[in-house]
Amino acid sequence: MYDDFQSEIFHMQSELCKAMSDPKRLRIINELRNGEKTVTELTAVLGLKQSNASQHLGILRRAGVIAFRREGKTSFYRLANPRIIDACDIVHQLIADQLRNSRSLARAIERLEN
Repeated sequence: MYDDFQSEIFHMQSELCKAMSDPKRLRIINELRNGEKTVTELTAVLGLKQSNASQHLGILRRAGVIAFRREGKTSFYRLANPRIIDACDIVHQLIADQLRNSRSLARAIERLEN
């Protein structure tokens, strides 16, 4: 029973990571960190075509990362759970740490070779 539950959780985690695996979708998430925006606002800030932005927004919405509401003909998008920003920030910090470690290693190797 527990293994089935864990397997389902890992499957859901995998699907969430897939939805967030595109740089354009990560940029959308980052733009929504300060509040909701319309497709028009997102396309202007990110330099995306409306059809491309809508496709990415659909993927994020189906994954439960973002939510939307309609006001007349305008759709407003927001983060479904603001904690997604915490997850993105942690990944940024991990990458920054890796880059710092790689640079330190490269400098150490360079000193050894000279």
